[in-house]
Amino acid sequence: QVQLVEYGGRSAQAGGSLKLSCIGSQAAINSYTMGWFRQAPGREREFVAAIGRIVMTGTPRKYKDSLKGRFILSRDERQRAIFLQMNNLEPEDTAVYFCAARSGPPTTSQESYTLWGRGTQVTVSS
Repeated sequence: QVQLVEYGGRSAQAGGSLKLSCIGSQAAINSYTMGWFRQAPGREREFVAAIGRIVMTGTPRKYKDSLKGRFILSRDERQRAIFLQMNNLEPEDTAVYFCAARSGPPTTSQESYTLWGRGTQVTVSS
């Protein structure tokens, strides 16, 4: 089974930037939609962003509405990876960020994601 491993979580100042990476253990991950969810202390896990397979007609993406423009999701098939560029960080971005993957197009429903990483901690201080 394909494994997902997240990298890049750390402490940062509000207003700063962080880039998270998620790498799949096998090239098969390139046929999956991959995405990020996050869970803040005392809160339920929520959708952040997802990106579909790279296709010539345009790679589909979905973002949590409130994060559009501030978070940017990209994908690199050669690295079997996705990258979440998080800009203008806010203390409310503090959470464990989980990478996930599913067959089919991007969706916000975490129940439809069948592969999960262990998460990486992001802490944003004001």
